[in-house]
Amino acid sequence: MEFKEREFIPVLLGGDINTYSVARAFYQQYQVKSYVFGKYQTGPSFNSQITIYEGNPKIDTDDYFLERISRFAGEHKDKKILLIGCGDSYVALASRHKNELPDNVIAPYIDFDLMDSLQQKERFYQLCEKHGVDYPKTIVYKKEMGLDFACDFPYPVILKPSNSIAYWEHPFPTQNKIYKPGSRKELEEIITQIYDAGYDDDLIIQDMIPGNDEYMRVLTSYSDRNGKVKMMCLGHVLLEEHTPHGLGNHAVIITEPNQELMGRVKNLLEDLHYVGFSNFDIKYDKRDGTYRFFEINTRQGRSNYYVTGSGFNVAKYFVEDYIYNRELPYEEATEEHLWMTVPKGVAYKHVKDPAMVAKMKKLVKEGKMVNPVFMRGDLKPMRFLRMLKTHWKQYGYFNKYYQ
Repeated sequence: MEFKEREFIPVLLGGDINTYSVARAFYQQYQVKSYVFGKYQTGPSFNSQITIYEGNPKIDTDDYFLERISRFAGEHKDKKILLIGCGDSYVALASRHKNELPDNVIAPYIDFDLMDSLQQKERFYQLCEKHGVDYPKTIVYKKEMGLDFACDFPYPVILKPSNSIAYWEHPFPTQNKIYKPGSRKELEEIITQIYDAGYDDDLIIQDMIPGNDEYMRVLTSYSDRNGKVKMMCLGHVLLEEHTPHGLGNHAVIITEPNQELMGRVKNLLEDLHYVGFSNFDIKYDKRDGTYRFFEINTRQGRSNYYVTGSGFNVAKYFVEDYIYNRELPYEEATEEHLWMTVPKGVAYKHVKDPAMVAKMKKLVKEGKMVNPVFMRGDLKPMRFLRMLKTHWKQYGYFNKYYQ
């Protein structure tokens, strides 16, 4: 593999597939090696040839984060450091401390107060109301309401934290990303468990939109430093993970456009004067033909390589905007492309729509398919075997958890 010296160094925070996908985008566009600061010596970026990986369990703490990034910037004073979070807590760190970091560090994020308010799902739903963006019928549950509150939605319902960053700071044995309680009794039990663990913010209770994974969509946008949307890429999710901690993580996506839907979101983002990548989880509601938005992630999503694979390299937007100060044209993804992180056999078995299975097979045959962790040239034996082992485990996970 060949690398080039550039005037910038990407520093990626995190350790999962998000960091590797962004590092791969940087290598493909600029032939640079990314530094990845994660917690543990594991994950797709560990032992990769396109990254320099450093694990430290304290990287997501304020003091160590500031010290480590400041030290790194001091060691590379002649370079601009592009600091990119690849998880909610890391993005929050970068946003909260961006004015305390050395001058050669660029943290391409909105101010923390706005970011924090958008992470509160009830604030996001207020913005949806303003811009005609549909979302599920919702109860914002507050701790002081106790267990004597009205919920008229049919069961099962969706239950999730309003503040996901604070939620994961209070682990407990049965902790899940989202819950689907099938009765009032189960709903009350889960609420009690969450608050007993120490979480102290609001919860979101929602009407469950009918339909399997194939009704899901994911929308990724990039807004430049002036708050103008410059790229939108909508993906049709065909399959998600179903393990307790991975529930809702995308496993198979085909890129497909919807200009009317993207237009409403574009107006919302520009009204906010939003800056950087944003990522939305959406579900098609067959009951009334609407697309209902669940939340906004103030970063590129875990599945961001579906965007790069569709021809819109995510690294390019950071570099062209912040390093080269170039005006970016507005672009929308229109060509179908397949992204998957599970074996083809898993996708073909568990995607229910025969037309979509046929479309997947067609895209695979045409070479319009990518699994981001398997990059040609970056398959050293130990890393390759580790990734392959994780990959094949998906057969067991889906047989166990996917109904």
